[in-house]
Amino acid sequence: MSNRLSKEKSPYLLQHAENPVNWFAWGEEAFEKARAERKPVFLSIGYATCHWCHVMAHESFEDPEVARVLNESYVAVKVDREERPDVDQVYMTACQVMTGQGGWPLSAFLTPEGKPFFVGTYFPKTSRFGRPGLLDLLTQLADKWGAEQETVRKAADQLIRAMKRPVEPSRAAETPPDLSVLEAAYGQHERSFDQRWAGFGQAPKFPTPHHLTFLLRWHLRRPESKALEMVEKTLQAMYQGGIFDQIGRGFHRYSVDAQWLVPHFEKMLYDQALLAMACTEAFQLTGKPLYEQAVRDIFTYVLRDMTSPEGAFYAAEDADSDGREGLFYVWRPDEVRAELGDEAGDLFCRYYGITPAGNFENGLSIPHVPVPLEFFARREGLEPGDLARRLEEGRARLFTRRNGRVHPFKDDKILTAWNGLMIAALAKAAQALDEPEYLLAADRAFDFIADNLMREKGRLMRRHRDGETAFPGFLDDYAFLVWGLIELYEAGFNVRHLEEALKINQAMLDLFWDEPAGGLFFSGKENELLITRQKELYDGALPSGNSAAALNLLRLARMTGSTVLEEKADKLIRFMAPQAAPYPMAHSHFLTALDFVVGPGQEMVIAGEPGDEAVAAMAGAVRRRFLPNKVLLLKSGGASGRLLEKLAPYTAELGASGERAAFYLCRGFACQRPMTETAEVEAALTETAAV
Repeated sequence: MSNRLSKEKSPYLLQHAENPVNWFAWGEEAFEKARAERKPVFLSIGYATCHWCHVMAHESFEDPEVARVLNESYVAVKVDREERPDVDQVYMTACQVMTGQGGWPLSAFLTPEGKPFFVGTYFPKTSRFGRPGLLDLLTQLADKWGAEQETVRKAADQLIRAMKRPVEPSRAAETPPDLSVLEAAYGQHERSFDQRWAGFGQAPKFPTPHHLTFLLRWHLRRPESKALEMVEKTLQAMYQGGIFDQIGRGFHRYSVDAQWLVPHFEKMLYDQALLAMACTEAFQLTGKPLYEQAVRDIFTYVLRDMTSPEGAFYAAEDADSDGREGLFYVWRPDEVRAELGDEAGDLFCRYYGITPAGNFENGLSIPHVPVPLEFFARREGLEPGDLARRLEEGRARLFTRRNGRVHPFKDDKILTAWNGLMIAALAKAAQALDEPEYLLAADRAFDFIADNLMREKGRLMRRHRDGETAFPGFLDDYAFLVWGLIELYEAGFNVRHLEEALKINQAMLDLFWDEPAGGLFFSGKENELLITRQKELYDGALPSGNSAAALNLLRLARMTGSTVLEEKADKLIRFMAPQAAPYPMAHSHFLTALDFVVGPGQEMVIAGEPGDEAVAAMAGAVRRRFLPNKVLLLKSGGASGRLLEKLAPYTAELGASGERAAFYLCRGFACQRPMTETAEVEAALTETAAV
């Protein structure tokens, strides 16, 4: 029989709807029951594509013996961390304070008031290899709650006090941070760089694209440094490795080894977005076709497999298929030969490292590229172009065959924050690659968000699925969508997108800004009040909302000429700087905002009409280049021009030169005379690109 979770929309909660556990979704009903029956709460937090969440579910939550103890002694609560990142953040902090580490599934034992007294991650059903078993823990902690409840409550209060110790500086920096912080961050990246396999640190290795985007900016300042070399080695190693799905495209979550060969096979929307942005910037800087192809491959996957019929983007795909991790993605040589024939199959296997011994489990191989195509072609006595064509033909046929396998589970909920990142990535690539299809996809996604997840006055909701919109948005929903809208405006010059960005940004400040101390809370005034209210400052797998907001504020301030936004950005950066200073590498997206502050920045306005060839040529000259600290506006006539003047009053004085489009460039707070020749613009931009 189904439990209460059968009424939920979250794919993760629905995965547990047939458990014999009497699960509750997070809410007052569960805690009211716990208080009435004087029972502790067992809280389990995970997400639909989490491998170890599946393991724990099959081992324990589908087990009648575990269910009996949970149902008799606890009130059991399930939370999808992607729907309720606020709940996850609070109890993950408790886990990190108690154990020094975290991860999912997150398992927390709470008082009926929601205070944690014991927290951990994955527990097997029974104790093994030094890890306590869930069944033992449930029994022992229930007994302790019954016999020593006051002691347990005191332990919970002590843990809460530890969680509330400020992890942020008590006072903001008196002076704005300078180039020395960026230099220290570069030094940390250089020291942690893996010279052999690329990437940073040792296994497991995560992509963390904001390390790369920071280093690209540092290269502009210090071309003699190793910053670009580190970026290129890392992007190439990942793109040629098993972490990239060589058959179906798109990046997996992370590599379990140091050499990017064996991935954790789940695919997350935000990884695709952030890696696409890093590859786009690498292409703008170097002009190398490899990075353009990487961007196109990522979007081939996203637009094919992760896009709803209405144009919004799904959250993730699972690592598991048919009960085993990675089974969907791996191959044996005989499977390849059966599809491609012996000669073509053997060539394909040699190129992609598919061997009889295998590089994964049970003689299975993860396709990867052990040597570059040009080297392999020389070794095989083939022309690179002919080899590339033959490999692509084989890849397409194997992709079709792979589609006949049992597909991994797809988490098809639509999250505002992650859609904001994908909108930003598509719009950024649309500019650099001059690809209208990407701009159209970004437009459609925002239209879906506007129709389904936006409310009045720029307020946002978090999640949409199966016709239901739920949960007031959190900081990253606002910050990431504003990021997307800024990129979308610069890609298409639709002034409505700039207007919406400013509106949502103001709502973010109204809801999340901490006026006494500075910075932005993760949960806003419309979100549920939990046992603690925290600020996210660390840039982990995702940039923090504060880091993204800082760069948004700077860009919007320069686009509109708003001193109010400039001052707010200054306050936020001064608030964050002392936190970032001891270990700036952990705040690499914040560093991009700091790089923008240090400057010099470039403000660019094209005066002319959207259909004008000169306007297109001038805009294209800007978009092709890597100019991370620029803002770009189009001042046209008619209603769009009047709206832009309202949003950015200084543009009222900027117009075309007679019948000819004009390009206005200000650099380092000094403005040049308007230019009307594209060649003149090209020359000025070449000079501008040198920091």
